[in-house]
Amino acid sequence: MTRLAPLPAQPAGTPWPTSAWPTGKLGPGVDAARLASALEGAFSDQPASELGETQALLIVQGGQLVVERYGVGRGADETCRSWSMAKSITQALAGILVGDGALDIRAPADAPEWRSAGDPRGAITVDHLLRMSSGLRFVEVYSPDQPSDVIEMLFGAGRDDMAGFAAGFPLEHPPGRHFSYSSGTTNIICRRLAQSLGASGEAFHAFMRERLFAEIGMSSADPRFDAAGTFIGSSYCYATPRDFARFGLLYLRGGVWDGARILPEGWVDYARTPTVQLPECADGPYGAHWWLDVAGPGSFAASGYQGQHVVLCPDRDLILVRHGATPEVAQPALVAWLSRIASLFPRVEPA
Repeated sequence: MTRLAPLPAQPAGTPWPTSAWPTGKLGPGVDAARLASALEGAFSDQPASELGETQALLIVQGGQLVVERYGVGRGADETCRSWSMAKSITQALAGILVGDGALDIRAPADAPEWRSAGDPRGAITVDHLLRMSSGLRFVEVYSPDQPSDVIEMLFGAGRDDMAGFAAGFPLEHPPGRHFSYSSGTTNIICRRLAQSLGASGEAFHAFMRERLFAEIGMSSADPRFDAAGTFIGSSYCYATPRDFARFGLLYLRGGVWDGARILPEGWVDYARTPTVQLPECADGPYGAHWWLDVAGPGSFAASGYQGQHVVLCPDRDLILVRHGATPEVAQPALVAWLSRIASLFPRVEPA
């Protein structure tokens, strides 16, 4: 069984950022000179080619905002694309419904397309979907010159009913036996969440606002829906970098916010428990709609296309929020840069 790093508690005397972020200075254990050098390389007028464009970087340690920097022409009030960081928001919504007793992740996902007698897809559970192990065929490629199911879903024939489009694919592998990252999988989950709640479209949006965003002060969050009324949880929840940092803090604090439990006990640990990956994923280990070890062992991250990241490092009580436009070929360099920044901050003793 995987041993997870303890999640740090909010330090005594540090207010929760429901309305405003408490700010602080870099601690004495931070190598400030090396940090300044790393930031200058990313935010220069001619950004380092290995990172592409960095539009925003926020660093939170000990619940305080200690670094906040934006690219030319950008600022704190500008909402940024989530891309696949929205998948981790989807995982939070699933947790809320699990806590309400409205969703059982071990039960069949009950997609209408899979209800025919003998359809092997009927064995797919919500847990399989959250762990990207449904076994459904789906090509997650972002190059328009290659066959791509994700592009067809988001912008082509599937755009009006993305969950129905994704659920229509056949099995390539038995459920639970093969990891394959798929944005279609997430939109199937989003439709299942709406079915569990008995609400879609604006009613589901109201649920998101009341049960998640308002609870943590994430006031800029702007989720998008397809024509069928399903939250496009694979790709679209715009928010400011500060609000993405709030979302990260909710997970770094184990799903508790200012004394109130938002996510059920153990849900964050479920998110960061590794999924069996056969074959091994080239992008690294994966949990349940969260990437693992992005900035070192024990870290976990909400990550999106072109280098959007909310990286959580429990052993350092650290959050890194990065927005930008990094080409796919440069993603390894970006991950190395985030790891290097994280390493400049001292580890903290568990409470």
